[in-house]
Amino acid sequence: MDEQVAIPTRKQIIACRECGTVHQMLPLPSGRTASCTNCSATLYREQRDSIERTLGLTLAALCLFTVANLLPFMTLKLEGREQPSTIMTGVLGLYDAGMWPLAVLVFAAAILMPLLKLIALIYVLLPLQIGQRAPGMSMLFRWVETIHPWAMMEVFLLGVIVAYVKLADLATIELGVALFAFIGVIILMIAADRTLDAREVWNWVLPQATDDLIAEMGPGRLTSCHSCNQLFRINDADHPKCTRCGTDLHKRKPNSVAMAWALTVAACILYLPANTLPIMTVVHFGQGAPSTILGGVQLLIHAGMWPIAALVFFASVAVPVMKLVCLAYLLLSVQQRSIWRPRDRTLLYRIVEAVGRWSMVDIFMISILVALVSLGSIARIEPGVGAIAFAAVVILTMIAASAFDPRLIWDIAEERGDARQLVRA
Repeated sequence: MDEQVAIPTRKQIIACRECGTVHQMLPLPSGRTASCTNCSATLYREQRDSIERTLGLTLAALCLFTVANLLPFMTLKLEGREQPSTIMTGVLGLYDAGMWPLAVLVFAAAILMPLLKLIALIYVLLPLQIGQRAPGMSMLFRWVETIHPWAMMEVFLLGVIVAYVKLADLATIELGVALFAFIGVIILMIAADRTLDAREVWNWVLPQATDDLIAEMGPGRLTSCHSCNQLFRINDADHPKCTRCGTDLHKRKPNSVAMAWALTVAACILYLPANTLPIMTVVHFGQGAPSTILGGVQLLIHAGMWPIAALVFFASVAVPVMKLVCLAYLLLSVQQRSIWRPRDRTLLYRIVEAVGRWSMVDIFMISILVALVSLGSIARIEPGVGAIAFAAVVILTMIAASAFDPRLIWDIAEERGDARQLVRA
């Protein structure tokens, strides 16, 4: 069908990442966003002075990030004793408690991934600001976009809020300079993500394909790169790499359905121990009882903290269940070759992919509590094995959502003649 539909000549073209529909890239006013006419997914955003502004925001974020990780984050005062903590204190506390998988996860999501993202962006953007390209910039920029969901500073901040509310009635909590610097980093990184025009960076490596260039490539299936969204024509027997970012080119993500099913089933199996085994134990003057996720929600309700209880319930109970149910439904609909409301199913996928990381709030809350409540015989918090199972559920569902290719939804509709007559990649 690709060869039967003519595209106006000498226009840069782009394919929607979620349905594969090909669009002309038209100039937009600064700050405006172009959306897919088929499924409403975001195609690109027009930003003036994108590289310069993003570089400035990223450099400022790196400075505050240093402050946020070196100075005290919060200090707990109880029974005449003080317990200061940094972000790294929670990581070390989890490691000392024998929960090294959680320690690695918190370190990666709250410290390592954000730091690497900031450094990689500066490495890519600083030379571009003076008209030069850094060696390996295409690989690094591709990597920046890949790790973006795993840099979870804003989710960590939500964990801080929950931990603060839990401890506010039991002890005095002093907020440190590092916490305010941490909030500043989050604000700057969000602004940088909104300001960055990825097209401008990729065009330094290789301009986006035009319709006449695609036509000159000869026969083959119109294919979009999974990483940089460059368009090519490839034959089914070939296994080329993207000439812009080096990613292996495939018509669709390889083994998408099988991989997503395997990860979803594994997450379902782990969901039971994640909710029945204790995630932590609060020991106060030698006494304490293990607490599950739902048990923690009940304690918050009994303490009158309804908003926080609702937040924890939604993030740690409702969202994981919703993700598992929705992923199973999407996979079954593709396997059953359903053509029912593809636009709505694509929106469902978009929601599943966006909300998954927020379930990590309980894990971050535990790391903060372990760091703060470490007063020996007076009070301490011990992480439980249920937290490892819960973290595994969150990670598996995030990877499953990433493995699923939503364009499969539209492929089936197209094959059965029920899709709109659009050029697709």
